[in-house]
Amino acid sequence: MTRPQWIFLSLLVLSVCINYIDRGSLGIAGPLLRSDLKLDPYEFGKLLSAFFWTYAPMQIVSGWLVDRFNVNHVYATGFFVWSVATLITGSISTASELLLLRLVLGMGESVAYPAYSKIISANFPEHHRGLANGLIDSGSKLGPAIGVLLGGLFMAELGWRVFFWGMGFASLLWLVPWFIWAPKDQIVELKDKLPTPSLKRILSLRAAWGNYLGLLCANYVWYFIVLWLPSYFVTERHYTPKQMALLGSLPYWAVALASSFGGLLADRCISRGGQPVRVRKAFIAGGLLFSTLILPAAMVKDQTISLVLLSLGCFAFGFFSSNHWALAQTLAGPLAAGKWTGLANAVGNIPGILAPWFTGWVVRETGEFYYAFVVCAIFAVLGTFFYVFVIDRYETINWS
Repeated sequence: MTRPQWIFLSLLVLSVCINYIDRGSLGIAGPLLRSDLKLDPYEFGKLLSAFFWTYAPMQIVSGWLVDRFNVNHVYATGFFVWSVATLITGSISTASELLLLRLVLGMGESVAYPAYSKIISANFPEHHRGLANGLIDSGSKLGPAIGVLLGGLFMAELGWRVFFWGMGFASLLWLVPWFIWAPKDQIVELKDKLPTPSLKRILSLRAAWGNYLGLLCANYVWYFIVLWLPSYFVTERHYTPKQMALLGSLPYWAVALASSFGGLLADRCISRGGQPVRVRKAFIAGGLLFSTLILPAAMVKDQTISLVLLSLGCFAFGFFSSNHWALAQTLAGPLAAGKWTGLANAVGNIPGILAPWFTGWVVRETGEFYYAFVVCAIFAVLGTFFYVFVIDRYETINWS
């Protein structure tokens, strides 16, 4: 890849890392914040899900915006909105204020993945998209890892409010290099020749629904990992705040490592003659199936074995997550990448609305996390089915 490609790709990786620290910050602060605001697990789960009340439906709007306007400017605007929401969160005093800011955070972050997909499909050839998507996906996994590690240590010493203030201000600094090195929108010339497909046209395709429903199932697993693992480590595995920061971050490091490796390995297979869609689907299916190792992790009593199994399950999940957006970009092509990704994230983030509060309800009613892990394993298997058997296309769709 060229030097400019590496520069703006690095900025995108950093931005998605910030994105996931900001969206996962409430889960990291959960043990302390729940005590301050006097929230039970069900109430806290509802606050975790509030982010997705706006994040999921706004994906459709964001997909249309990045296909219609300059994707660099749309993304910068969303980034500014979510960074300010994170900054102000450090000053809240009631659950209703926190609820409102989580809604604003979801609106701002909704631009991220449609913008990533648009930029990558316009600026990277097929045999580089696995690496590009894998690195961006690594950023989404490094975000929770860094957030749990540094955020946990930071909050143990200075409290959760200072963490939100510092993270919000640091996020805003990213906008400076973005305006300097953001790539030019290479889709403009294509727009002049062909109209972008309508949402109705995209939704009429079986391949689109296989992608969307598969992502829905996979995201149920991922959002449980991002939003509830810190509380699981503290309440059920009895980790201290520092142990949670150091040991609890290991599954996130594992999935981040696998994301980069899985994307690069898939690219190698494609560059050596592998059919892109078949290669991506193989990595996706294998990753989701082996991610079910998180279930036996919840069943064993030994903490070390549990942590190893949990990390292995997360490592497998990284092979899925580094390839599913590359698959979407291959199917949609540059003309429809923004809308396709927006629709995928709209459907795929429904679990974000349901999973956090449902997990809170399960934990409150059963007194343990075991059944929450069972539901995750079921969704992983269902996701494999949708990706393997419902997606029926093996080439970029001819929108003309």
